[in-house]
Amino acid sequence: MRRHRRARIVATLGPSTSNMNSIKSLFMAGADIFRLNFSHGSQAEHHARCKIIRNLEKETGRPIGILMDLQGPKLRIGEIKEKQIKLTPGQNFRLDLENFSGDSSRVQLPHPRIFESLSKGTEILLDDGRLRLRVSSHSKDSVETEVVVGGLLSSHKGVNFPDVELDVSSITKKDQKDLKFGLQMGVDWVALSFVQKPADIIEASNMIDGRAKIMAKLEKPAALNSLEKIVSLADGIMVARGDLGVELAPEDVPSLQKLIIRKARRAGKPVVVATQMLESMISNPSPTRAEVSDVANGVYDGADALMLSAESAIGNYPIESVRMMSRIIERVESDPTYIDLITNRESEPESTSSDAITAAAKQVADTIGAAAIATYTTSGSTAIRASRERPNVPILVLTPNLGTARALALVWGLHCIHTEDAKSFKEMVEKASNKAISEDYAGSNDKLVITAGVPFGTPGSTNVLRIEIIK
Repeated sequence: MRRHRRARIVATLGPSTSNMNSIKSLFMAGADIFRLNFSHGSQAEHHARCKIIRNLEKETGRPIGILMDLQGPKLRIGEIKEKQIKLTPGQNFRLDLENFSGDSSRVQLPHPRIFESLSKGTEILLDDGRLRLRVSSHSKDSVETEVVVGGLLSSHKGVNFPDVELDVSSITKKDQKDLKFGLQMGVDWVALSFVQKPADIIEASNMIDGRAKIMAKLEKPAALNSLEKIVSLADGIMVARGDLGVELAPEDVPSLQKLIIRKARRAGKPVVVATQMLESMISNPSPTRAEVSDVANGVYDGADALMLSAESAIGNYPIESVRMMSRIIERVESDPTYIDLITNRESEPESTSSDAITAAAKQVADTIGAAAIATYTTSGSTAIRASRERPNVPILVLTPNLGTARALALVWGLHCIHTEDAKSFKEMVEKASNKAISEDYAGSNDKLVITAGVPFGTPGSTNVLRIEIIK
């Protein structure tokens, strides 16, 4: 089950991919980690998918990661009396707490805490930014606006506030129930929606309490004001470009994608690029040239993983979408320009023995022409350090912790192997050599660079580098 690429693929499961055959086909086509989108589907449906993934894991002998994506707060207007109303530029339009059907003059906004966050001149977007309003005045239970960009509006459309940090928790009551359920199922990652500030990560961390890793979804412009702190607190980052593109000018998103990836890489945090990557493959067997370039750009930027959403969840060509993404990644990674780019973006190691050993492992592997780097890890920190160095050879990760192996399936260049812990340094070297052969990464007389922490079982204590010639 060796993957001949470094960047990983996240595939969302849904109605198109909910049975054993389809999920297995996605995995065989190249999916490394599966996303359960809790904005859609019941807990029972997600539980059934989770069981299938774990059975597939046993069948293939490969650790497979599961990412649960929390819905987060969904800000929507209330009911509109007619099928649609038309808003005209320059007209007045009120949003309020009144619980009755709206018309061309007003509509309910059932989120009382939001009104206190607004001020005169604040911009409000309706229906994914298709309509734009500007606040004229506001009180604790209503806001008067002027229509800037008009159009047709119907019931329950989404509302966005691009210039405001809202007094809203990123974790709703629904999210709390889903989170408890997902942790009981044993998910490996929790994607946190509506992140605006570092406190949102801290709140989620207190609830999760180490039972899964936290991925901060960057979809709100407010989060960019505290980007470095959010990156430092989260275990991983998702560039949620669709939502960012609603609240920001579309032309700003590409440069922000590069900035976020760069910050995450410097911090040694895996980063996922998501949304509309191969969107046309929902209904077509082939992508557009622009979509291919978009996927390739994410790889050139240095992302750890790329994500398929509707393409694999509800599309007509889910398997083909994964295969296409895998082909694009492999092609980019064979490009000398890509190799130059990731080499030039190297991060300076921290002044610790673990970082020194990991940085040296890459240099040694290049110098001696090693077949692979093998690293032992319990918590995963050693493996993530190895990935951050972006070596030119594969990275084998041996861990006695199955949860660690599953979570690391998301990380660039890591081939994770769940194995019993070594009892001695000699046994560790033998295990690494045997796994390199059995997993088709090395053969007789090949060189292997091995890193580990001694004594074993101490997280973050990498202090040994060994060159082994496989007999």
